Amino acid sequence: MAFLHLVLHVLNFLAPAGFVALLLPAASRHVLRNPSPPLRWWLQVAIQFALGAAALLAGLLLFGVDGKMLSYLALVLSCASCQWLLTRGWQGKTAPRGR
Repeated sequence: MAFLHLVLHVLNFLAPAGFVALLLPAASRHVLRNPSPPLRWWLQVAIQFALGAAALLAGLLLFGVDGKMLSYLALVLSCASCQWLLTRGWQGKTAPRGR
């Protein structure tokens, strides 16, 4: 395998983690009513990306192949739980429903 192919495989493997890492901090601003999050957005993205990459790597090592739905489920659940912790979601500051 050429070096370029290896780089492309690694980037494609990490793409779901990158997408989820960028999506969660942006979406949490609309769901949570916290005007000043405890961490900057780029730090939240970095933490989410590292956690997501670890979840995908664990799925690859556990199942032996990439792309299992349980790996993606672990990615989403771990990153969502981490985002809830990073934004102090247990304090109950949710956006109002309805209007």
